[in-house]
Amino acid sequence: MSVSRLVAGMSIAAIIGCAKPDAASDSTKIAADSTKAPAVATKLGETADMKTPESVRYDADLDAFFVANINGNPSQHDGNGFIAMVRADSTSVVKMLVEGGKNGAKLDAPKGMAISGDTLWVADIDAVRAFNKRTGAPITSVSLKGQKATFLNDVAIGPDGAVYITDTGIVFDASGGMTHPGVNRIFKIAAGKVTEVASGDSLSSPNGLTWDATRSRWVLAPFGGTDVQAMSATDKAPTKLATGPGQYDGIEVLADGRILVSSWADNAIHVITNDSMSTLVSNVTAPADIGVDTKRNVVAVPRFNDNKVEYYKIP
Repeated sequence: MSVSRLVAGMSIAAIIGCAKPDAASDSTKIAADSTKAPAVATKLGETADMKTPESVRYDADLDAFFVANINGNPSQHDGNGFIAMVRADSTSVVKMLVEGGKNGAKLDAPKGMAISGDTLWVADIDAVRAFNKRTGAPITSVSLKGQKATFLNDVAIGPDGAVYITDTGIVFDASGGMTHPGVNRIFKIAAGKVTEVASGDSLSSPNGLTWDATRSRWVLAPFGGTDVQAMSATDKAPTKLATGPGQYDGIEVLADGRILVSSWADNAIHVITNDSMSTLVSNVTAPADIGVDTKRNVVAVPRFNDNKVEYYKIP
């Protein structure tokens, strides 16, 4: 399968507005406070011709983005999922890394990804698959059918080096209708063994997951609630971190401690600073699992319904 490329470049700029003091008369001095408008991200370009892109993962080692493409129904075992590799310094350069049904690769509807060394871990409905991030060669596949997983969604590497995966508990039927017949859970894979870390309604259909190393905690983006959540490595249930529009998907922690989270509810990327949420990118329909280029401070937004990935400079 070939992937066509289209990148629309834009200049990089932070948008900051200031109000200037009014001029003062001889008898009366009138001053207006100088204020700054909220910082927003600037669009840099996009990579088109994806196929239901659900997740983007940046790898500093290769200076590239991995893009997981469902290519169809998110719950369908159709064997046609693929992972594209996009150069971060020139997003017009795209190559196929993994294609379901080719070179021994099994891939149905790939979603969240995580990288450990040269291994790219990928959530795939009820299995977690591993590929060589350089060659795309299959390494292993761990089935969670025995745990009755229904919608494995995001993947993260924990502080112990194990692989952690959210199960949102949802299922899409042939016409695209969504139900929630499963259980809200977080799984752990270590030495090929699967264990359950947390489960229950408090997880609110867990979606995005990442480890916040600075604060030694997990941060979670639930699809079913309005609270972005936090959870220590030993907790069995999350706590509220910040409240917003809900229907969250991807979540990333920036080097300065701020947290980015995407929301389907208002088609936006939000930034959490000191437990307060504000909008960073708006008008991005169906923003799925975001990735962050840590070298250039750029957030990559997979547009699930629009078959493209957009790139925004983070102020």
